[in-house]
Amino acid sequence: MLKRIAVMVTGVGGGGHGEQILKALRLADIDYFIVGGDMNAFSLGLTHVDVAYLLPPAGAADYVDAVLEACRRHEVRALFHGSEPELRVMSEHRQRFEQAGVFLPINPARVIDLCMDKLSTSTWLQRHGFRVPRTVCIRTPENLAAVDFCPAVLKPMVGGGGSANLFLAQDAAELRAVGGYLLANIGPYVVQEYVGTVDSEYTVGVLRDMDGQFLNSIAVHRMIMSGLSNRVRVVNRTGDPRFGKYLAISSGVSQGDVGRYPQVTQTCEEIAAALDTRGAINIQCRYWEGEAYVFEINPRFSGTTSLRAMMGYNEPDLLIRRHLLGEQVPPRFEYRSGRVVRGLSEAVVPDRRIPDVFS
Repeated sequence: MLKRIAVMVTGVGGGGHGEQILKALRLADIDYFIVGGDMNAFSLGLTHVDVAYLLPPAGAADYVDAVLEACRRHEVRALFHGSEPELRVMSEHRQRFEQAGVFLPINPARVIDLCMDKLSTSTWLQRHGFRVPRTVCIRTPENLAAVDFCPAVLKPMVGGGGSANLFLAQDAAELRAVGGYLLANIGPYVVQEYVGTVDSEYTVGVLRDMDGQFLNSIAVHRMIMSGLSNRVRVVNRTGDPRFGKYLAISSGVSQGDVGRYPQVTQTCEEIAAALDTRGAINIQCRYWEGEAYVFEINPRFSGTTSLRAMMGYNEPDLLIRRHLLGEQVPPRFEYRSGRVVRGLSEAVVPDRRIPDVFS
């Protein structure tokens, strides 16, 4: 009897991309043995893995040791991060995982560092000829004077997975009020021009293997007007009818129509090639007046990883097949198109103690 391939997924709770990777692996034809980790004992994802562990926070001194110990115990062959803090730590310590014989499908450090800084990302995109919303860095209240556009989106400069601390300002008064709040509570942030309409948003995945060979791309044309999929929704008071009846900022819970959408995927493929990415990358954009305006690049697996896997585009499984099993993955392989919607699910947590790795 063949031994199941052991993989580990961290950050499996909370609706983030760790949970998405876990769901995608469960949809694969291969029956993976999944080791799950999370720092929260109430994580739903810990009920869906073969063996569960509590992990220290990513910033803890013993985090890497704990993950490596779990990998050693279960002969884990591939490791997937489930949160942006964990991505940073794994990137910094990637040599330790490589030395332990663990496949770590993450982008080069230069890509991760660039794309997790929204100001640097915007500057890089502009320099390489791609369309971006106007973007201004705010470090002091006086910097707001440089923002000569509204409506505008205010967001953290670094990180911010799950659309945390995003706000919308329709006029100068709202800009000052929300801007002051963000400076006091999160520090420096960026203000980006609000572009497009609620019907023009896409999240795009571009997958290249760990040698830099292009494999495929996919897009979700996002439906952001349901309560689950928008963080802010307000009536348009700008006086500009081009924006539509409502202005909205999408949440980290994406749903919508999945397909190839070449009007946005072509641009995103060019971006991934210019960045020379490895593995998965996820690009957020709005298609507006015949152009894809990119407002964010996530150098990691997406919050739509399981939606894509349902359509036959299973990124974590494909990378395992390509690099651990030596299978050929034909570029632009076929996958289905269709609408995928989301809701909430519940589970009764077994009355048992989930151990930490060192117990």
